[in-house]
Amino acid sequence: MLKNHIKIAWRSLKKQPFFTFLNIFGLAIGVAGGLLISLYILDELSYDTMFADADRIHRVNADIKFGGEDRKFAVTPAPIAEAMNNDLSEVELTTRFRTQGSMLIKRTGTEVNVKELQSTFVDSTFFKMFGLKLLAGDEKTALKSPNTLILTKTAAEKHFDINNAVGQTLLLNNTQTFTVTGVIDDLPKNSFLREHTVFMAMAGYEDSRIVNWGSNNYQTFIKLIPAANIADIQQPLRDFLGKYVIPGVQQFMPGITEEQFKAAGNHLIYSTIPLTDIHLNSDRVAEISPNNSIQSIYILSFIAAFLLVLASVNFMNLSTAHSLKRAKEVGVRKTLGSNKIDLIRQFLVESGLVSFGALLFAILIAVIALPFFNELADKDISMPYGNPFFWLILLAAGIVLGLFSGSYPAFFMSKFIPVEVLKGSNSNSLGGSRVRNGLVIFQFAISVFLIVSTLVVYQQLKYIQNKDLGFSKDQVLVVNDVYALGDQTDSFKKEAKKLGYVKNASLSSFFPTPSARGDSTFAPEDGATDQERAVSMQTWGVDHDYISTLGFEIVAGRDFEKQFKNDSTSIIINESAVSTIGLPLEEVIGKRYTQDLGSDNPKFYTIVGVVKDFHFSPFREDIEALSLHLSTYASAMAIKLNTTDFQNAINGVEDIWNKLAPGQPFDYYFMEDSFERTYRAEQRLSHIFFIFTTLSILIACLGLFGLAAFNAEKRTKEIGVRKVLGATVGQITYKLTQDFLRLVGVGILVALPIGWFAMDKWLQDFSYRINIGWEVFIIAPLLAVTIAIFTVSYQSIKAAVVNPVKSLRTE
Repeated sequence: MLKNHIKIAWRSLKKQPFFTFLNIFGLAIGVAGGLLISLYILDELSYDTMFADADRIHRVNADIKFGGEDRKFAVTPAPIAEAMNNDLSEVELTTRFRTQGSMLIKRTGTEVNVKELQSTFVDSTFFKMFGLKLLAGDEKTALKSPNTLILTKTAAEKHFDINNAVGQTLLLNNTQTFTVTGVIDDLPKNSFLREHTVFMAMAGYEDSRIVNWGSNNYQTFIKLIPAANIADIQQPLRDFLGKYVIPGVQQFMPGITEEQFKAAGNHLIYSTIPLTDIHLNSDRVAEISPNNSIQSIYILSFIAAFLLVLASVNFMNLSTAHSLKRAKEVGVRKTLGSNKIDLIRQFLVESGLVSFGALLFAILIAVIALPFFNELADKDISMPYGNPFFWLILLAAGIVLGLFSGSYPAFFMSKFIPVEVLKGSNSNSLGGSRVRNGLVIFQFAISVFLIVSTLVVYQQLKYIQNKDLGFSKDQVLVVNDVYALGDQTDSFKKEAKKLGYVKNASLSSFFPTPSARGDSTFAPEDGATDQERAVSMQTWGVDHDYISTLGFEIVAGRDFEKQFKNDSTSIIINESAVSTIGLPLEEVIGKRYTQDLGSDNPKFYTIVGVVKDFHFSPFREDIEALSLHLSTYASAMAIKLNTTDFQNAINGVEDIWNKLAPGQPFDYYFMEDSFERTYRAEQRLSHIFFIFTTLSILIACLGLFGLAAFNAEKRTKEIGVRKVLGATVGQITYKLTQDFLRLVGVGILVALPIGWFAMDKWLQDFSYRINIGWEVFIIAPLLAVTIAIFTVSYQSIKAAVVNPVKSLRTE
């Protein structure tokens, strides 16, 4: 029976190649898009699942409101790990990370440094926590002693054979000597440690042994004992405020109590997040690695579902539209004894053949498109050909898609009454016009929704790119690792400023680009222990040329000036800091603040200037309070260029670098490029929206094209009669097109409010955002209507120009 169904289905599909092609191509596009998005989502969901006991590992977070700032940290104080080990019986193990950023590394006795992008101090429980195995070395002794480290395989191979790595010595940042005690395999790309290659023993990091509950610098991970419930430790963690934190800060603010702390509107809440949730559900200060957003996964999931549903709707639409051609076949087969179940099976087999044909075509499209998709999504995804579950899922998807797409046409056509269809009566009702109309509305509603989303994302990105940042990011070259110059740092700056295309240069470790930064608490001179008047600010060490190099605007007071010797104890703050302090702008200048809370001999800083607020964090965040102070230490130098010949400028600066620091890697970036990287996730989302919106429109147009062809064919005699009676081609075309445009119009009315609501919710994640303008609600409908007109008009005009004699002869 099945073999007979397949033969009949194959013959039926061959009889109508145009209809078959539209169905297979439409389904294939939807399935290919869904497949690519599914591979992306699976990759995102796989982050950090490879670690042993990943389901028992959690990170400790800190939500802190103090000194006018409300911050959500991914870092906690150094002593919290020991406190959790001692106080919480549910905790089996703890491990801390203290990230250090990039490192210059060379083998002892050599001259040439190699730059490693991410390094960190880590506790010796690191291996046991994450179930990592050493390729060389002994995990029982590795990272136990000060000034020891382990490297990833790739990092180790830059210096020596990994089999001989253990016991070798390396010089870090030209200052500290470390002994290699182990080599681990490269960490997976879907791990929160994916960029880290150097792990140094926490035992040699003095700050980690200081009991300071007021400083949050350590990523703290815990592993629960088997069967422990993470909910059971949340309240004990909150109790750490009164048990440890308040007593710990009383040395800075004598007499402060937990009740006073909370009464002043402050809070400190420790909580946990599962390791496997960090990548998609955490966007906190001082994340170890850049994370994605679960929102983007939801958005992509919806797009994938939309594409598959659109493709299935296309199939249903075209199948029900062509039911008129199959009506007599159904009538004859029913007359000859076929029952309803047999007919349903027959039509489901046909839809199954189309579905599997589309599935094979979709896999081919996905394989061809995957390299481009990887580049777009910044991924390294591959087709899991060797995974049997992949093929089982595809097989199941093909069956489900065939059943879903073919179910309505099968049940619809199997209901035809033989007497009526063989007589040809009531033929106009056999195509299921109401259902078709509803499906067309649904298709274009989704397409218009995606058009609105694409336009809003594009406008927000354009707003971000064009918004005044409060400083000049253009033509600013930043040279990293200037500490490698040693005592030649100032000479490097002076020599660079002599170049004709250099306007100015500044040495600092802090620039308005994405980087880890710390807060400090300042108290006024006349209330050094008054928590209600304390001010939490970021503190950046800069030089005298910092403000002029980056083009900050001073709105009150003055810049740092070399003739003022007391500027070593001066600070310049931003407008947000003024708001936090709560004084008028003109009264802030001259006020003195200290960081040495509780000290018998505090060092006071005098506010000498106020700069206009500038953006140094993503637009999702508000501008925070900031203070600038003079510092002689710098990790980078910003060079303001006065030329468009950037390569020549880079070469000139590199020549000076090589002269002063031979053998040291010359690493640089342009500030504008760094700014662009900050919003790369939004840019990727914009591109993905555009591509899959285009695919959804293409699928909808394929369906509309097929329906228009069917409609024109069904009304062939009507067209002939109209032409004989004097109707023009334009009038006939309008008549054939207007019904479809009404459906598109209804789809637009459905989609616009939904699109506005969804994108308004998305924009709420940005502290600085656009208002959705009226032009979006004009461009999207116009685009949809224009596309529909072009799609339908071809078939309408083609039918309208046919000789009426031929039209009237048509049966």
